[in-house]
Amino acid sequence: MQEKNNVYCVIMAGGVGSRFWPLSRQAMPKQFLDILGTGSSLLQQTFSRATNFCPPENVYIVTGTQYKDLVLAQIPSISSEQIILEPMRRNTAPCIAFANEKIRKRNPNALVVVAPSDHLILDQASFIRTIETSLSFAQAHEALITIGIKPSRPETGYGYIQVKKQVEKNIPNLFKVKTFTEKPSLEMAELFLETGEFYWNSGVFVWSLSAISSAFTKYLPEVSNLFSESSKHYNTQNEAQIVYDIYSECKNISIDYGIMEKADNVYVICSEFGWSDLGTWGSLYLNSAKDAHGNTVSGSNVMHYDVSNSLINFPNDKLVVVQGLSDYILVERDNILLICKKENEQEIKQYLNNVIIEKGDRFI
Repeated sequence: MQEKNNVYCVIMAGGVGSRFWPLSRQAMPKQFLDILGTGSSLLQQTFSRATNFCPPENVYIVTGTQYKDLVLAQIPSISSEQIILEPMRRNTAPCIAFANEKIRKRNPNALVVVAPSDHLILDQASFIRTIETSLSFAQAHEALITIGIKPSRPETGYGYIQVKKQVEKNIPNLFKVKTFTEKPSLEMAELFLETGEFYWNSGVFVWSLSAISSAFTKYLPEVSNLFSESSKHYNTQNEAQIVYDIYSECKNISIDYGIMEKADNVYVICSEFGWSDLGTWGSLYLNSAKDAHGNTVSGSNVMHYDVSNSLINFPNDKLVVVQGLSDYILVERDNILLICKKENEQEIKQYLNNVIIEKGDRFI
């Protein structure tokens, strides 16, 4: 088993959660919200999970410069040096390259878990076991590991991983990756389910710092070099300006497209631990308690009649009366009201773009 002090976790917390608009806004994105009504935000839950497999001081949170104070307010136990600030969004590959250099300054022999900040995990014990198995494999092999989730439905909003063959007899759920597919059509997702060869891509990665650094050198050297050549300035008063210059020059590219889809040492550990990426209102609906009519209701002054299979989310100080709707999303925050059919939830991001164009960015 790996030495726990050698394990680090990078939590990616830079998104704006546009598909959760209008609840998720630029000033308070969904990772900072108690979206599940548990008493803690999604970021706080992710941090808490991470401390089960690595020391709290080995957890890094990558987020936008405007969210530093929010992170410190929600997780006051971490130091400012554990918050990696991005001056602009450049997708996941630059984010991970930056974190790699921060970790290398402390421990070049590190094992690293990379996790999104806004996912739901119901079975924490199974998740921790899966991570520990992944870490053991990453310690023994020059491997890039992603966590795959056994699909329960033909979901069109997730990425899929097709697996090849079993790798080791003592790890029956470990496979070599064959292909990655992003957000397939419904027909394709149904076919994926039938074959039994496809798993949802959770976006959780495990690798040694050595393995991911080699992959960057081979597949994204221009990104890797930008961050490594300036590493002497990290944790100094020059860092903010240096990093701004790097991000201004750096390409916008995901780790999946830039490395995982190209590398030949990519593995998937397939698991089930009650996972959802909580990327849309529909995913929140699926993972929320419902009344006898299939409604999930948030708001103490919501009254509904002849309403079924709908998500209703309103502040407690708003009186809301709803009648005669089925399979709808109804959300209000700060005098912005969204009414949308559940089947059209993937369009919410486009609706928000239209709002920005026609009404300005004060509504985001």
